[in-house]
Amino acid sequence: MLSDAQMKSYFLTPEENGPLVFEPQGKISFDPFEWIHENKSSLEDYLLRHGGILLRNFNTYSLSEFNRIVQSLSPNLLDYVYRSTPRTRLGGKIYTATEYPADKIIPMHNENSYSKSWPKKIFFFSVIVAAEGGETPITDSRKMYKKIDPRIIKKFEKHGIMYIRNYTKGIDLSWQEVFQTEEKSEVEKYCKENDIEFEWKAGIPELTTKQICQATLTHPTTGESVWFNQAHLFHISALDESSRQSLIQELGEDNIPRNAAYGNGEALEDDVLEHIREVYRQEKIKFKWNKGDILMLDNLLMAHGREAYRGERKVAVAMS
Repeated sequence: MLSDAQMKSYFLTPEENGPLVFEPQGKISFDPFEWIHENKSSLEDYLLRHGGILLRNFNTYSLSEFNRIVQSLSPNLLDYVYRSTPRTRLGGKIYTATEYPADKIIPMHNENSYSKSWPKKIFFFSVIVAAEGGETPITDSRKMYKKIDPRIIKKFEKHGIMYIRNYTKGIDLSWQEVFQTEEKSEVEKYCKENDIEFEWKAGIPELTTKQICQATLTHPTTGESVWFNQAHLFHISALDESSRQSLIQELGEDNIPRNAAYGNGEALEDDVLEHIREVYRQEKIKFKWNKGDILMLDNLLMAHGREAYRGERKVAVAMS
């Protein structure tokens, strides 16, 4: 039970699904740090039940306050290693959300589900709200598992997913940024420790890696099955036609920066990928950011993305 009678709680959507919103009624005198300390156990329970929690009007205006709240909820923050997108460190272990062109959407995904190591929780802090768009939509990974064609799930679970990454200087992320090192020996060490096949090359690309990962997971606490991968995002079909053809023409299809296949090397079918994307579209929950909002997600239970936007937008991220 929550210990503050002045705290208003309600569902983020009229359908009463997805994250639970907490909003204090006595905002001026409200101490967010004291309230979180007193209610941490209840918040953990709500997070497992609903997949996410949105803290609204919590008197948080700065990155330092966000960091303090995150640390009080989940003190073991993670560095962003083995990256798939560009981010900027804002201080400590707080980063910008993925830096991607404003006119493009970022498809739904669970953080780091393209690897064998991922954060348990992810936190978002709305610093600057875009003039238009820029939402961070979310999707329940439990519902994804239940709604995707069981035949598709069976094949994915049988073979897993192979993520193929080619590192070519000047195109997409460099291996130095992805692995956060300038030393090839450190890359090799990381790959060996994480069952990543690697090959250094003299031409284009400089480095190729392949890793076979999970397609689904069982949540370690709730025991629920979740859809947990980025096959639809890594696959070349995720790119628009112009970008896809440009990369293939310049590099050749085998050398594009990233792609995905079944774990046995078999190509993913276009209709299967479209089915997965369609289920994400059907299950997407979208809400408008307010300045100062803090969204906490259980990374296994909830996927997230980003809508295209206009104007300035800034969202900070922390992972634990």
